[in-house]
Amino acid sequence: MSNLATATTASGATPDTVELSRIDEVFNRQKQASRKKAYPSIAERIAHLDRLAKLLEDHQDAIAEAISTDFGNRAAQESKVLEIFGLISGCHYTRKRLKKWAKPQKRHVGLAFFGASNSVVPQPKGVIGIVTPWNYPLFLALSPAISALAAGNRCIIKMASNSQTLARLMDKLISEAFDDTVLCVVPGVSAQDFTDRPWDHLIFTGSPATGKTVMATAAKYLTPVTLELGGKSPTIVAEDYPLETAAERLLFGKYLNAGQTCVAPDYVFVPRAKVEAFVAAAKTVLQKRYPRLDTPDYTSIIDEKSYQRLKETLADATGKGAKAINLLDQAANDDSLRKIAPHIVCDVDNDMTIMQEEIFGPLLPIKPYDSIEEVIEYINANERPLALYLYSNDKKLQEQVIYNTLSGGMCLNDSVVHVAQHDMPFGGVGNSGMGHYHGYEGFVEFSKMRPIFKQGPISGLLMMAPPYGDFFDKMYKMMLKLKL
Repeated sequence: MSNLATATTASGATPDTVELSRIDEVFNRQKQASRKKAYPSIAERIAHLDRLAKLLEDHQDAIAEAISTDFGNRAAQESKVLEIFGLISGCHYTRKRLKKWAKPQKRHVGLAFFGASNSVVPQPKGVIGIVTPWNYPLFLALSPAISALAAGNRCIIKMASNSQTLARLMDKLISEAFDDTVLCVVPGVSAQDFTDRPWDHLIFTGSPATGKTVMATAAKYLTPVTLELGGKSPTIVAEDYPLETAAERLLFGKYLNAGQTCVAPDYVFVPRAKVEAFVAAAKTVLQKRYPRLDTPDYTSIIDEKSYQRLKETLADATGKGAKAINLLDQAANDDSLRKIAPHIVCDVDNDMTIMQEEIFGPLLPIKPYDSIEEVIEYINANERPLALYLYSNDKKLQEQVIYNTLSGGMCLNDSVVHVAQHDMPFGGVGNSGMGHYHGYEGFVEFSKMRPIFKQGPISGLLMMAPPYGDFFDKMYKMMLKLKL
């Protein structure tokens, strides 16, 4: 394994300088390795996936502790089920199907090219750069890496500045398990410095504003990008659906990680006559799950800046006439723990920050509605969301919402769990992103689907070669007639 992971500042260089030097060296080594061996064997790729799964399983307690340290508090159980388990199962799901995915695909050949054959060969792109956020720092780093490694690529991961405890741990663990020409984590380097190089593909998870900067940087090198961005993901509770069940399920997705989830329900449409009943159901559910604000099961807000932003967002809403309901009936926040109690916010309007920006925290606005048509109109008037949630058993209503809206993904009668499905792609649309990964679509995203035409013993096209004359005209008319 590479000794770059043990770089020090004994020479007087700053940590940022050391990491920048390191990424330059690792990038060049991976580039050379990908050119020297462009198509790693399937056996090698499976070995990489097995090694990664074992690393995660063997060190899951240390990983969960590192994540909690970076947050200030996050339950180990939450990190294990939301991040570690999904990655381990993703490795096993992918390795079982990799041979099939990587096989050359036969394609149709027109009669005009009789005797020839067509195929598409999935080939690795090369060196993949992965830029990750802090909210799910492990899953959003290694889930795309699983797809990229399965496709035969080499990966360098840049973790968020708020995830440096985890970044240093993963740097150590991955450096011990992998040669850095295959997989590497570089703590301490800025996103600008990381992205500003000729990657063969870049994947970025974060805000739309930063995504635009990443895309502009990638354009200098004509680097293809996958952007997994955020947005305001709406939830609809339909008239026919039991309120208690809807509350149990959507609030689970909303308050995981204290709402710091890119696909968390951002605001919820509730039938006008059922708003009070929904609030009551929400209180019952949340007070069972989080009996007090300082429970270790409830995650802290990641940093002081985010904590203050959420407090200001709530103050802006109440200052403009909204009603904030503390679902725990306790202190609204705890400055020492950076925890904000789960709140429902009623009587919101579009002049409030809470309805203009992605919340990314434990505040849930409610919008009463009278008809599904007005809900669809509101959703379509705003940016395309990363996720859309509908609670309804009415198949006609389900189809009405599915085929009259656009979103990156969708859940019927649940929330956020579509991200955990290995056999479905995950990604956004419009302002919520482009491209996708997970499963086969992730394999394709990080592959060049290379078309290969193989001519037969005789080339029929040579019959059309110059000098042109009557024979060409007759053949061309026949081709048009037969639509070869």
